[in-house]
Amino acid sequence: MAGGLIGKGTANGKQYPGKLTFRVFVTCMVAAFGGLIFGYDLGISGGVTSMDPFLKKFFPDVYAKEMNMKPSDNQYCRFDSQVLTLFTSSLYLAALVASLCASSITRIFGRRLTMLSGGILFLAGAGFNAFAQKVWMLIVGRMLLGFGIGCANQSVPIYVSEVAPYKYRGALNTMFQLAITIGIFVANVLNFFFAKMKNGEGWRYSLGFAAVPAVMIIIGAIFLPDSPSSLIERGKDEKAKQELIKIRGTSDVDEEFKDLVEASESSMAVKHPWATLLKRHYRPQLVMAIAIPFFQQLTGMNVITFYAPVLFRTIGFGSNASLMSSMITGGFNALATFVSIFTVDKVGRRKLFLEGGAQMFICQIVITAAIASKFGVDGNPGMLPIWYAFFVVGFICIYVMGFAWSWGPLGWLVPSEIFPLEVRSAAQSINVSVNMIFTFAIAQVFTSMLCHMKFGLFIFFACFVLVMSGFIYKFLPETKGVPIEEMSVVWQNHSYWKKFVKSASEEANAKVDNSC
Repeated sequence: MAGGLIGKGTANGKQYPGKLTFRVFVTCMVAAFGGLIFGYDLGISGGVTSMDPFLKKFFPDVYAKEMNMKPSDNQYCRFDSQVLTLFTSSLYLAALVASLCASSITRIFGRRLTMLSGGILFLAGAGFNAFAQKVWMLIVGRMLLGFGIGCANQSVPIYVSEVAPYKYRGALNTMFQLAITIGIFVANVLNFFFAKMKNGEGWRYSLGFAAVPAVMIIIGAIFLPDSPSSLIERGKDEKAKQELIKIRGTSDVDEEFKDLVEASESSMAVKHPWATLLKRHYRPQLVMAIAIPFFQQLTGMNVITFYAPVLFRTIGFGSNASLMSSMITGGFNALATFVSIFTVDKVGRRKLFLEGGAQMFICQIVITAAIASKFGVDGNPGMLPIWYAFFVVGFICIYVMGFAWSWGPLGWLVPSEIFPLEVRSAAQSINVSVNMIFTFAIAQVFTSMLCHMKFGLFIFFACFVLVMSGFIYKFLPETKGVPIEEMSVVWQNHSYWKKFVKSASEEANAKVDNSC
């Protein structure tokens, strides 16, 4: 098989003792609060930008265009405004910068401090946005939120992968994505109710409530223990062993501890992790750090997440109806993530990736046909029947579910578990940076793409879903049940990547040959 499976069990036959303790479950759950701040922001921005009082105050040109639009006008271009999309997308440029800086903080000071920094920055951003009077205050607030998200997304997946027992690493890491989906759903619910406030200030409450998940991650980061890998990396071996005993629920941790120490020694020998990551030996990890977040953003899911209310209003829903529809899709998104939690460590990453890709592709084709049949190329749908609204929302929900149990959680899980310790922080920064670059790009150009590509926009994303599914089938090995410090064997046994990654015995033989 192209996936290059290593068979049942673990790499090199190692099966570290340990169980899913209450301590490690709570630790991973608290760490996953970092996903709440990301999810809340993803969900809140689209709803706020569809609120008339918000548009009237900060984007009067868009509001005037909205008010003067007739049913016969081109609905595809209803919200085409680069200034409006900058409000949404500016956050992700800031997150890109923060994720790169967070690499050094995570490596030198540990994962907890990066999480704490992220929570504080996000709290400051929430305050700026809630009390904004001018557009520049909104943008500054969004940038502070971005710095917080960059720190959290860089540190949380690494932390959870290091703390979780290898048998349950997939499920526990997926809690980060679950937190994202819960944040999205809560944001959608709050948008729906705050939009009804008579004083027109509901958007302030929507933006200001971002302080709640920020405080949660701040408190959580204060009380979380450092991961054993992070403690060893900073020379605290004895404390690391005691922490490993606590999170594994057994004193029989010598083999795992020994492997962690060896990995740390290899890591300490690497003075320039960014340059090291470019070496041929790390080619598989570098490719995955770039390709997986790139494809994750081009599934089209963030279009639904960012602009669900805007999209629903574009295809004929009223303001309240569009917020209700996005709330429904957000609920399906959160519920479907549980499927991944309960199956990812049983059926594996590859099968979920491929099944989700097929499901999303079919739904995108159906949605394209539905929009094309009513809106055509001139964007004039006439009167839309109720059954049409239910049909479109239904297939969007099925599409969202496919993403929620595949590319959503796995896009964070797989990169965080495949990087060796010596390049882990740098590689995760690249992973987050690529994610943020394309999140920014999609957020910035979506309304313009919808205006010019019309229903063809969904064909655009469907084509990428086909390409990325082929990429997973050909190049991604199965990583379930493999200890994180033994992951190199996966690449050595892969039909394609083995030519880049040599085993320890091959490297030893090469040194002997060179000395002769």
